Amino acid sequence: MTASFSSKDSLKRFVETRLLQGQPLTLELTAILLVYFVQGILGLARLAVSFFLKDDLGLTPAEVGVITGIASFPWTIKPLFGFISDGLPLFRYRRRPYLILSGLLGALSWVVLATVVQAAWAATAAIALSSLSVAISDVIVDSLVVERARQESQSDAGTLQSLAWGASAVGGIITAYLGGLLLEQVSTRAVFGITATFPLIVSLVAWLVAEDPVSERPSWQAIWGQVKQLRQAVSQRVIWMPALFLFLWQATPTADSAFFFFITNDLDFQPEFLGRVRLVTSLAALLGIWIFQRFLRAVPFRTIFAWSTVLSAVLGLTSLLLVTHANRALGIDDQWFSLGDSLILTVMGEISFMPVLVLSARLCPAGVEATLFALLMSVVNLAGLVSHELGALLTHLLGVTESNFDNLWLLVLLTNLTTLLPLPLLFLLPATSSQGDQPGPTPILEPGSVTPLAFDQSATIETLAAQPPQVELQETR
Repeated sequence: MTASFSSKDSLKRFVETRLLQGQPLTLELTAILLVYFVQGILGLARLAVSFFLKDDLGLTPAEVGVITGIASFPWTIKPLFGFISDGLPLFRYRRRPYLILSGLLGALSWVVLATVVQAAWAATAAIALSSLSVAISDVIVDSLVVERARQESQSDAGTLQSLAWGASAVGGIITAYLGGLLLEQVSTRAVFGITATFPLIVSLVAWLVAEDPVSERPSWQAIWGQVKQLRQAVSQRVIWMPALFLFLWQATPTADSAFFFFITNDLDFQPEFLGRVRLVTSLAALLGIWIFQRFLRAVPFRTIFAWSTVLSAVLGLTSLLLVTHANRALGIDDQWFSLGDSLILTVMGEISFMPVLVLSARLCPAGVEATLFALLMSVVNLAGLVSHELGALLTHLLGVTESNFDNLWLLVLLTNLTTLLPLPLLFLLPATSSQGDQPGPTPILEPGSVTPLAFDQSATIETLAAQPPQVELQETR
């Protein structure tokens, strides 16, 4: 018995020191990390959603692009969920009931997709409900992380955020290949049925969150007060000018949906291979983040945005070799070309996007750091919605369909070139780097006067797998 207890203590110490970076292993921390892990493993259905829209419902590339944009809408209003959670507690609790509700909504959305969805409008609603579920749980669990992070010592600062990001990344990597492999064996609806069990984990572990009941009654006035305070922050030029650039930089049209149809219908790439590509790109994303952290943090924002945008546009044009089958004339197999191209473009994509996160975090004045960060990420997500809708419109106008790819080369060319359009507006960005001085918004609130909504994890890794389907091969713009 003594040996058994000793073994358990040794295992616990190992987990705390090696895996949890010194954080104590508690039920609450386990619950928080499981919520992030679930966000990652929801990527199991990512390929299935894309194939379901294309094959089961018979939609066109333009229609899939429209649905992708619409279904991502919940991610554009994430701060609203935080305001509601803060101002309208359920059953005297601000966090736990909303986590339970988000898990139930997520399970319901996947069950509906697995059973009754037969039309495009129903698929749009179900996918949007899934996005809503993840967006709500993301806001709530982020707020828990921020509240606990405030109790960390200076030497441990950022540890909880790192653990949260890591849990989500591990979940995404585990299911990156499994999603494609599973789709080779069972139907898309069967994958949806399996995925429906994951959000229930969120509902179950929500009971492990330590939270004291509140005595205040629900108040819309408190919500409106938070909105006005946030509006004061956004009205500062030093904040809205970079936010405007980030929106325009992300809002250029994308050819993702059309390209997915091309690689599956024309090149006949199968789900298992696309799963391999997702695994490669997931690991490549980590490589891109490491490169930025190791070598590029001292580069001024304007410089890194300029060069990463130009290089991404140039490298994105390599997709033209695949679209025109020129790679075959060069003796390069379609699959090998796609794997290599996807790896390079993903690394560049992460290097390009990391400054967005750093800049957004540095723009936030004291007192509304987490809330404003969530708002800036919502602006970026809104730009992504616009990007998909513009891409769908351009796909339709060029006549690219599920079987006609004659103008796909032109679509890829245009979507890559349009990424260069925001470059003349680089002056909207601060002239500092991620290691430079704070851009300089003046604090307009007393610290603690707004309950933080949290550090937004959704854009840091492909936990976007829990969001509407994106292209499963590579970024084509």
